[in-house]
Amino acid sequence: MDLRAIAMGLIFAFIWSSAFTSARIIVSDASPLFSLALRFLISGVIGVTIARVMGQSWKLTRSQWYATFLFGICQNALYLGLNFYAMQTVEASVAAIIASTMPLLVALAGWLLFGEKLRPLGVIGLLAGFAGVALIMSSRISAGIDMFGVMLCGLGALALTLATLAVRGATSGGNFMMVVGLQMLVGSAILFLAAPLFETIYIHLTVPFALAFTYTTLFPGLLATLIWFLLLNRIGATRAATFHFLNPVFGVAIAAILLGERLGPLDVIGVLVTTIGILAVQLSRQPEVKTA
Repeated sequence: MDLRAIAMGLIFAFIWSSAFTSARIIVSDASPLFSLALRFLISGVIGVTIARVMGQSWKLTRSQWYATFLFGICQNALYLGLNFYAMQTVEASVAAIIASTMPLLVALAGWLLFGEKLRPLGVIGLLAGFAGVALIMSSRISAGIDMFGVMLCGLGALALTLATLAVRGATSGGNFMMVVGLQMLVGSAILFLAAPLFETIYIHLTVPFALAFTYTTLFPGLLATLIWFLLLNRIGATRAATFHFLNPVFGVAIAAILLGERLGPLDVIGVLVTTIGILAVQLSRQPEVKTA
């Protein structure tokens, strides 16, 4: 893994983790599904416009169209839609921790369902990762966390896991910005249909909302997704997923700094255990280096 890939991975992890804090700010002043649909519409139009200026084509490969619709539905409409809805009652740090189980779920599904080899380090990492999450959730449950919101975050993590498993090998062929823009528009269309069915639509135009919405639209919405696609193409899904081990730390730290969310001793221990577990799982999935 070269320095450029490492830099891309670190930037992606930080921006991706910050999205939970900005989402929490947004849903305090706007209905979640409608605001997310609007964000995807703006991000998608910007992405497609940039792609056309860059000379990228509408003519995607079959695997790219597959990735476009799959990520549009599973990542944008389901994963982010469920998380936005849940963060009306669930803290950003909790949502970030639950979402961070995605690489653990991917490894577990690959091992149990697809017969992928998982080294002892990976098994230990799975146990540690889920134990860390359980430790954090136990302290939050005793504090009266909204379990319906937690369930929505969990379903969102499962949807993203499904997309990650199903989209393997579908990021090659160039036109990355076009793929990013179009999958945003797919998510936008679905959420615009869902919003009036599940919520009362409203937006309070406050300064925090405007700043958070702009940031979320341009950075987690557009830039982070583009970086992720480029990283997948550069080093592959297994190596790229290693950077997810930073998400619990970044997600909880950003929420604590910007939102003042409380961190107890069990939270800190749980975050560290989960982080170590995710790193162990990803390291165990790296290709073995053959020696002469």
